[in-house]
Amino acid sequence: MCGISGFADPKLTAEEGRDLLEQMMRATKHRGPDASGMHINPPVFLGHNRLSIIDLSEDANQPLQFQNSFIVLNGEIYNYLELRQELTKKGFQFRTQSDTEVVVAAYQCWGEECVSRFIGMWAFVIYDTDKQILFASRDRFGIKPFYYLHSGKQFYFGSEYKTLKPAPVFKNDINVRQVMRGLQLGWVCYNDETYFCKLKALPAAHNLVYDLQSGSLTIDRYWDIRTGSYESATFREKKEHFLSLFTESLKLHLRSDVPVAGCLSGGIDSSAIASMIQQLNQGSQYHTFSIYYDGAGDVDERPFVHEVLKKYPSIISHSFTPSEKDITEHFHQAMYHAEVPVTGSSFFSQYFLMKLISEHHIKVVLDGQGSDEYLAGYMHTHYRMVADYIRSFRWREAIRHSRNVADSLQLNLFKRLVHFSKSLLSVINDEQALYGTEYRYYYPFMCNHHCTPSPFLLSYQKGNRTDNFLYHLMFNTSLPSLLHYEDRNSMAFSVESRVPFLDHRLVEYAFTLPTADKMNGTVSKYILRKSLKEILPEAIEKRKDKKGFVTPGEIKWLRGPLKHLLEWDYSKMPFVDKPKAEKILASFQSGDNRYAMMTWRLSSLNYFLKNFC
Repeated sequence: MCGISGFADPKLTAEEGRDLLEQMMRATKHRGPDASGMHINPPVFLGHNRLSIIDLSEDANQPLQFQNSFIVLNGEIYNYLELRQELTKKGFQFRTQSDTEVVVAAYQCWGEECVSRFIGMWAFVIYDTDKQILFASRDRFGIKPFYYLHSGKQFYFGSEYKTLKPAPVFKNDINVRQVMRGLQLGWVCYNDETYFCKLKALPAAHNLVYDLQSGSLTIDRYWDIRTGSYESATFREKKEHFLSLFTESLKLHLRSDVPVAGCLSGGIDSSAIASMIQQLNQGSQYHTFSIYYDGAGDVDERPFVHEVLKKYPSIISHSFTPSEKDITEHFHQAMYHAEVPVTGSSFFSQYFLMKLISEHHIKVVLDGQGSDEYLAGYMHTHYRMVADYIRSFRWREAIRHSRNVADSLQLNLFKRLVHFSKSLLSVINDEQALYGTEYRYYYPFMCNHHCTPSPFLLSYQKGNRTDNFLYHLMFNTSLPSLLHYEDRNSMAFSVESRVPFLDHRLVEYAFTLPTADKMNGTVSKYILRKSLKEILPEAIEKRKDKKGFVTPGEIKWLRGPLKHLLEWDYSKMPFVDKPKAEKILASFQSGDNRYAMMTWRLSSLNYFLKNFC
């Protein structure tokens, strides 16, 4: 894991370019404190800050040259050993043991198609001196970030916003469309847009080619998930195949020349990872890290963590609870690393989790991101499932499912009707219309300018309502923001966070399974639970509630250590409806928690605009 930066700019001399590149690299030194390097060949300038994980020798430092190409890579290609063996048979010779050298050799062998062979997470740029192009790529799910600026024959790229702020083509113009997505939906990124109009993100699963001669930019998608085609095997066969893919993913994600640890929340995802690792390496020590809160009304997940520890006593557990003093002292630094208005306080739990990991000198950690999105881990999946029953004229099953969900949630009559009504909305509306309604009406609509009714496009995918919902969770509505937070929090402390549930082979297979294999009745992640039934602690396998990173921030912190954030400067938010905002703030300050989340989002936005724009 590292930080990459660079540019092609014929307007700069070698000395000017070096000074600028050094400035860009200093901005993300935290991503790679172990080594730094530059390649300067005007108009091309490449920079790299290295966090040494695979092949710790200086030979693997970057930028790395292979034949007539130079590469800067952020990420890991987990199947690099298999690719190296294949390339060696084709006559390629290697001087390092790194995955980086394998990437650039694969490019020499297969061209831009090389990325289809990679299993991993990546954002890289290859300077092909023969073709006079910069070839860039981002992994299938956007686990690793890639930002760029393009103006004529000037092209700049980097791993974070702050990398590119020193660039002469950067402008501080706020992207109101993204501001409103953040306020209304909680998305901190969407497609190629960022919080700044001119600053673009390379979307997940896309390649980019910048032609040095013409200054032209070409961006193409190289991979997508197929929906609507279902596996016909028996459930036992499907369980076995799912378990095989999950096991293979974990084996690859454990490849490292430094120790690997894990996050452990007590939920099924992180518990599945920790439990399987113990099965693969029985009796070996494995360090896990947890954040908890034990105040009045707070959620404390340690009892579930202890279930894992009881079953696997070789696990060494570390835990931490942030104090109000911790929140106050670290808020600015956490926001600095977030680079966006944080749309919920759970971000800070993850921040302190990564801080705890770094304090134990761990460089690589496994986390459970991604499973909820494709294995139907979210409550909203039920609305789409009921809609699918109704659209298939299976009314009895629709009513039974809705009733069972309501029973499990102990809903009163009014809330039962609301739940079924939302399912009916899913019958007649696609994801675009559903999220468009949420965008305008779920929270008070805060924009006082003319805004696009829905500043996003959720295209229809082949398959049923549930398939479409899960697909967009993966690429638009949920996972991209979670991965943004995962990257910024981990790299703030020079920690590489790996997400084994996002092995693309596992995800592809899950999308061939019918809904019932993922959500069976009211039981989410059904195939995961059943595949790992003998491995997981019983209390985890049967756990039905979904907690996530539950924090007291939106209410307790805003009324306590962070109450100064409620002093909003409306001149910094000219696009926000001031009367509505004042009403929300007054209501919150009087003790009304109905709009606590919007109060948090407005407070975070105001802080972001005052301090980082």
